Amino acid sequence: MTFEGPVGQPRASRSKAELRTWLRQARASRITDPAAEGARTSRALAACAEAQVVAAYAARPDEPATAELIEHLRRAGVRVLLPVLRQEPAWAWYSGPEELSPGPLGIPAPNGPSLGPQALGQADWVWLPGLAGTPDGRRLGTGGGWYDRALAWAGAHATVGMLLFDDEVLDDLPTDPWDRPVQLLVTERRRVDVE
Repeated sequence: MTFEGPVGQPRASRSKAELRTWLRQARASRITDPAAEGARTSRALAACAEAQVVAAYAARPDEPATAELIEHLRRAGVRVLLPVLRQEPAWAWYSGPEELSPGPLGIPAPNGPSLGPQALGQADWVWLPGLAGTPDGRRLGTGGGWYDRALAWAGAHATVGMLLFDDEVLDDLPTDPWDRPVQLLVTERRRVDVE
């Protein structure tokens, strides 16, 4: 079964679940390119260069890599919050790769004390995971709504961005009223500032 539209992009008329399946299949067959990962990381670092506190996430193997981004920020003196994945959003400070343990779904989480959902209010910059985004800021998350609930605690001053593979920047996506938009998309090839 294919979900591609006329130009090779999945059709937004499909349900979110169908799009997620299509995009996850594409990610599963993707070959990691260290040069592309490095280019994306460099763009992400340049984007959040002025931030004092960055909320990020430890990427799964099929997602755009975040380990180098997170560690570079920490070494530069930026305070980094990582999610503590529970039913309700919570965060903890990142203090180095040796202080991470496998969390739910095998996603690494900090060993430090949980700071609760309100900790996100300290972040100047928030990097979200997701499967796709559009130039006008719509995003397709991984499902479950964890980050949509978490973003309710973000400060009004915080910039929200997503790291994607370049072919995941789509022309259109289905959205629901609770879907929180982003202000920036960063891929291995480009930076897309939301129009």
